[in-house]
Parts: sequence; C-alpha cells; structure tokens
Amino acid sequence: MSPEKPRQLFIQGLTLDGNTFRPSDWAERLAGAMSSFRPGGGAGGIAAYIGYSPYCVPQVIAGIKCVIVNEALRDIEPMAWDFVMNFARDNQLRVADASGWHDVAAARSGSNART
Repeated sequence: MSPEKPRQLFIQGLTLDGNTFRPSDWAERLAGAMSSFRPGGGAGGIAAYIGYSPYCVPQVIAGIKCVIVNEALRDIEPMAWDFVMNFARDNQLRVADASGWHDVAAARSGSNART
C-alpha cells in the first residue's frame, strides 16, 4: 500500500462574512514569507533563487485569490504550518479542503449572478 498523499488546503481571499480580503497582494505576501520551506531546504548564498515554496503557493481559482497550502508543510516545519493557519484564523479567512473546492467555486459563481 502506498503512503497517503498529503492533502491540500485552500486559504481563500474571502472572509467568513463574504467580503474580499485586503490588501490585494495578501496571497503573494503570505506565500513569500513561506518561500524558504522547500524540499531539501532552502539554498543560500550564490545558489539561492527567488520563488515560492511548493508547499505554499498563491493562485487565483474561480476568480478568488487563494493560497494553496500543502499539508506536508506541517511535517517539515510545524511552526510555519501554525503561522499560515493562524494567519487564516486571525483574519477570518475561509479555508477549504481541495476536495471540496468545486462546491465552493460553484457557490461563488452563483452568488456573482445575484449581485
């Protein structure tokens, strides 16, 4: 039996009361803060490069700015995981399991039709 693949969570740029989260570059800032957490660790000095960690990536999905967080981050650095999850909680952002995202996107599309 193969090991279970880590799940992905979407931190959505929508607050629990449905407002768009500001500032508009929040996802890039959050993912940038997590950029050093990568497979094999971050290389420093001349070997360093700029890029997002594969465990925390900004993305726009169904018109909603999100950060995709891979649960593997929890095993690599629990404090980084806590930072990201606390950011979402403290700012009252919606968090969804990737498996349920299609339902969220469909609901969002329906709400846009009414506004």
